[in-house]
Parts: sequence; C-alpha cells; structure tokens
Amino acid sequence: MLSTTKYSYGKTSIRHLSVWIKNLNDVARSTSCFHTLSTCHFPIAPSTLVKNSANNNAIHKSVAQRSTLLSLTNNFLSDPIITRICRQASTDTVWNETSLPERIKTLDEYKAIYSLSIKDPTRFWKMAAERLDWYRFPTKIKNTEFDYRTSRGVDIKWYQDGIINACYNCLDRHIHHDHSIAQQVALIFEPDTPTESRHHLTYAELLRDVKKFANVLKKHGVQKRDRVTIYMPMVVEACIAMLACARIGAVHSVIFGGFSANNVADRISDCESTVVITTDFGVRGGKCSPLKNKIDQALNLKQCSNVKTVLVFERNHGMTELKDDCADLRDSLEWTEGRDFWVHKEMETVNDKCEPERMNAEDPLFILYTSGSTGAPKGIIHTTGGYLTYTSLTFKYVFDYNPGDVYMCTADIGWITGHSYVVYGPLANRATTVIFEGVPTYPDVSRYWNIIDKHEVNIFYTAPTAIRSLMQHDDTYVTNTSRQSLRLLGSVGEPINPEAWRWYHSVVGDHRCPIVDTWWQTETGGIMISPLPNVWELEPGSATLPFFGIQTQLFDKKTKKPLEPPNQGELCIADSWPGQTRSLYRNHERFVDVYFKTYPGYYFTGDGCEIKENGYHWITGRVDDVLVISGHNIGTAEVESALVQHDGVAEAAVVGYPDPKKNQGMYCFVTLKDHVEPSEELRKDLIRSVRDIIGAHVYPDVIHFTSNLPKTRSGKIMRRILRKIVEPDTSNLGDISTLNDPAIVEELINNSPRTKHPQ
Repeated sequence: MLSTTKYSYGKTSIRHLSVWIKNLNDVARSTSCFHTLSTCHFPIAPSTLVKNSANNNAIHKSVAQRSTLLSLTNNFLSDPIITRICRQASTDTVWNETSLPERIKTLDEYKAIYSLSIKDPTRFWKMAAERLDWYRFPTKIKNTEFDYRTSRGVDIKWYQDGIINACYNCLDRHIHHDHSIAQQVALIFEPDTPTESRHHLTYAELLRDVKKFANVLKKHGVQKRDRVTIYMPMVVEACIAMLACARIGAVHSVIFGGFSANNVADRISDCESTVVITTDFGVRGGKCSPLKNKIDQALNLKQCSNVKTVLVFERNHGMTELKDDCADLRDSLEWTEGRDFWVHKEMETVNDKCEPERMNAEDPLFILYTSGSTGAPKGIIHTTGGYLTYTSLTFKYVFDYNPGDVYMCTADIGWITGHSYVVYGPLANRATTVIFEGVPTYPDVSRYWNIIDKHEVNIFYTAPTAIRSLMQHDDTYVTNTSRQSLRLLGSVGEPINPEAWRWYHSVVGDHRCPIVDTWWQTETGGIMISPLPNVWELEPGSATLPFFGIQTQLFDKKTKKPLEPPNQGELCIADSWPGQTRSLYRNHERFVDVYFKTYPGYYFTGDGCEIKENGYHWITGRVDDVLVISGHNIGTAEVESALVQHDGVAEAAVVGYPDPKKNQGMYCFVTLKDHVEPSEELRKDLIRSVRDIIGAHVYPDVIHFTSNLPKTRSGKIMRRILRKIVEPDTSNLGDISTLNDPAIVEELINNSPRTKHPQ
C-alpha cells in the first residue's frame, strides 16, 4: 500500500512534497470555491490512479529544481520578536463580504468577519460551507437550541438538509478539480525507527487504497450507519481505515492504541460494533506492542460477544526497506478462522471502484470516547457536514495553510486532535501531512527536529507536555538541527506556560515563527480560541481571541451570574457552532446534565478562564483543578507555571489534597532538568519562587521531586492518578496500563509522604 522510495538529486536531499504544485502563485485553491457535485464544471475523465514507481526519481528531480526556486521566495520571518510577530497594517485590502477570504491578513479584517459571524451566524456559516463540495447544498444552515428548559430541550442541527460525503471532500474532489493533484503527496509516514528513505502516499494512491478497503468493509457486511471500531497505532493504515468508513457511511470509533483490553472491550460494547479493525503489532520507542492480542483478550470478554469480524493490517506490509521489528513475534499470534482476516489478502479480492455514500449532514461521522468525571467514558458524537465544515475552516485559518506546505501534527489518531488536525482538516484542505509513529525521545530527544529537517516541515503542532519534557535537555539537541523550513508552531492539549512558550519560540522557532496556542476540546470538534498567525500580537501563555462564531462568556462559580471582562471565571459558550458534538452515544440525558444544566442556555466547557482588558483569553485549567485554600481560589495551572519558571525545573504537576484546617493542601510534583539534583535548599527556593510570582497567600505544602510523571503515551499528565495518590486512595487508581511508564506510579506511592505504603 505505502510506496517506499529513496532518492537524491546530486548531493542534495530532495523535497518531494510539492510534487504537482505548478506554481504557488498561480494555483487555484479548489477548497476556497463552492462546487455542487451535480453541476460540477470540471471534466471528470477516467484516470489511472496507480503511480508508476519507475517514474518516481524523474518526478522528484523535476520538483527538486522547482522547490529550489520556490525556497528563494519563501522569506521566513527573521526578526527576534517574542510578543509581536509581523503585525500587518490595517490598511490592506478590505474583505469584500461576498465569500470568505483565503487568509486573514489584518486585525481589522478579523474584527469585521468575527462581527458578522456573531450577528449573522447563518450567513457566515453558509459561506464556510461553500468551501466544501455538496451533493445538495443545505438551505437550513442553523437550527440549534441550548436551553434545556424549553419544550424542545437541547437540540443541535447544522446544514440539516444538506447531502455530503466527508471522504469525497478529503480526496476525490481535489483530483476532480485538478487531475495533477493525483500525484501530490497526501501522507508522509515517518516510522518509529529513523530511516533515510521517504515513505509516502500520493492523493491518487490514498484514494485507491481507501476505495479498496471500503470494498473490503462492504464485503464483510458493513453498511451505512454501522459502527466500526478501529484500534490502531499511528500509521497510515489507520487513516485509510477512517476514510474508508466515512466513504461508505459507517461510523468509526477509534480507540487509542495504548488502552488495555478491558478499556477496549467497554468501548466496543458501548458503541455496539460488530467489526474491529486492528494491526498485528504497533511499535513506539523501540518497543513492540501486540495490538491483535489485546483485541483477542477484549473479545474474550462477555460484553464483546457481538463482534463477528476482525480485520488485521500487517505492520509495514509492502515496505521492504523497513525493518520488521516484530517479525519474531508474528508466529505467536492467535488466529480465529472465520473471524480474523489479513487486510492485505482481503484487498486482493476487491477492486478499486467504490462510489461515496451520500450522507445527510447530520448523519454521524464518528464516535470518540473521552474520560468522564465519573470514570465512565463518554461517547462523543460528531456529525458529517458540520464537523467537516468547521475542521476544514479552522485548519485553513489557524495554520494559514498554503499549497505546498508540509504540515506535521504529533497527536495520535486515537484522540480528537488526530481526527481533526491529522486526518480530516488537513486532507479537506489538500494538505501534505506527516504521520509519525514514534515518540519525541527515541532514539534521542532530537527526533522531532530531525523529522522537521528530513521532510522540510513548515507547520509543526504539538503538546505543551512534549515541549516541557524536551526543554529540560540541553538546547544543542535542537540547535544542532536546521529547522529553517519552519514558519509556524502550534500548541494543543492544555495551557502552555509562558516559560515553555518562550523556549518553543526562541529555541525551536529561532525567534521567527509565530505560535498558535490553541484551546479546544473533544466536544468542540475543532479549535475555539487561538491566535491567527501574523494578524495580531502574541502573549506567551495566552490563547488570545476566539475563532469566528465563538462567543465566549464568563460566569461566577458561586453566584452563577455572568461576568464582564476583564475578569476570571468559568468559561461558557453562548451559541452553537457547526463542529460541536450533538450528543453522547445512547445517553442524551447525560449530555445535557454535563454541558448545559450548570449554566442554562450556555455550553459549559468545564474550564476556567481569565479574559483581560485587551480581550485575550488565558485558560486556567479545568475547574476541578482549582484549589480552594483558606478561602483563596488558586488555579493549579498558575502554580505549575510559576514552578517551571525556575531554572532547575523541567515540569510540574499540582494537585490538592484534603486538609482539615485550610480545606485543601497544595501538593507539587516536580521533575528537574538534567544535572539538577533535589535538595532542601531547592525545595525552599521553589516555594519562595511561587510566593514571589503569584502571591504570599500561595504556599506549596509538599514539593515532591520525581524522575517522571504518570503520562499517557500521547504525553498527557494523568492528574487523576496524582490526586488519588495524595488523597490518599491508592486502592482505586483505575487502569494504569495505558501509561507510558506504569512503574512510575508505584515509585510515587512509595515516596509520597501522604501515603502509608511501606518504604
């Protein structure tokens, strides 16, 4: 499936990714135009989708010459500015108001479009929908109700009479509008172990494989609206599986490859899947994980008795240049005849003709499970038309994507960021996107920066946790690489503390790359608050201003009354947007209880936020991460930020524990930078730093030095486990098998003064 080529042009490493971009200044960007499929003005002639691999080198040589010319015109920002990045004058061309612009150029333009999106959301979101191709363009744009007290109750519908297909919009339409796009690279695969070769799929190859795998699904009885579980590592085949489901109208439910068999079983059972897609093995950080065996274990549990088919991808099948890290383990695979099927063998039995299923805009596209406060996972439902409209538009504007850019997001497809900004958002914009199988520290901590150089990545989107873990090492791991291709950096997953922001900007971005610090949630579908690059001033640690159509509102936690900025409170959204989740699978009542009853008529995000005089938003973290100590509300994110400002601190996580005198005590887990040793003097210095930065009323009760923190394989700190340790309630830690290093939990328990665990 995935072609592997190794090539050079003279002694120069060749950038192959702009393959059929004829001229960046002349390309008509098909994603900016509205096309109705039934009246498409582009000729759709038959074309051969299978690329002749013998022509690879010739293709790449010609592009290498063109890329060299293009690189001379790509004058990246070079001024060493931190908070003001190339602010453009407001005297530029004014938006014409008839369609959405290709890019947002000025703050005045943003304000004008934002004002329209709030005052006339129907008109704005109609223009946003015109960026996609529809079988029937919707006439009913917005039909939503947030107030559960009305007779209608909470009900969210967008584009409800529109007919569309998400897969078509990510693949077919680009080729139909311009046949040369068939040979543009869509996906670049970067394996766990570094290689010199390039592994990539063009849009034509990706479309061919998606069609064939969609036919495999059909062969095994999958129909429109059936739920299909995908349990895969971060590989190209996972993207193929998602798009194949979307093509035939099946609802995919992707489960992160690090989840245990019990967690997998619960999710399969809840969404009532009868078909599971997996791989024999996954590899991360040089370690082999037997995913097929975990599926076997899950399916042996009673709740999964309805599963009839397991489709198994063979790791690195067809990529002969890649080492098969798990070859010795393949003979140990269990196999159930009649249930288990190798995908590569099934693909040989089908053709590559598969028309996209025509879907109502409100038909579900996928279910994605996220953690609930009760511990039971919530099945977030995202629908086809609204979700794709929103992710497509946010990707285009927030990342200022231009044809020929190489984009890399480090998120796993098991999380919402992988769905929205690895697969659907980029491909809907005809982007070239990197799929990275590994971790940022393998084989060493320069891996990200080497990947950026290897593939000449222009846009890089990662998590603050990864940034903080990498900044604790010597800067030479970064500075020994070029990174000259970079023009934009992004942050996602949690608030980024100013110290990490500055390091990211100055060391990784050489003071020249804007940072889009994005805030959003699984439930929102796409980015909600974020800078738009080169449009307004940046402030380290602030997500700045809301995206179009997003109307934020702060509330007082005690009085439940709205607050006017500048102020700090609980963050709500006043009106709906197309990318919003519609409900929880089979549990609309819980959906209403969690998101709409706290503040009637508003969507409650569960996050705290401070909005300052300039309108900039500073996310303070989950409201359940706010400590109430001696009558003072103290945001844990604020304390963590203060701790990591210390020169010796790499990372910090702050949680509360019951205290009879102060209501709560403050417990700080701290990891130190290389060559910094814990000491009583350092502990006192950290306490002093926190008090100096935040205020004398903030006093960390416990500073717990640790070599690591419990994190998921995607890098998210599991504060739930930390809270259990310090409560202490170590008998109820839940499943820790998904952690990157489960052994750290026992180490923390043994060393915590809050536990009575034997030393």
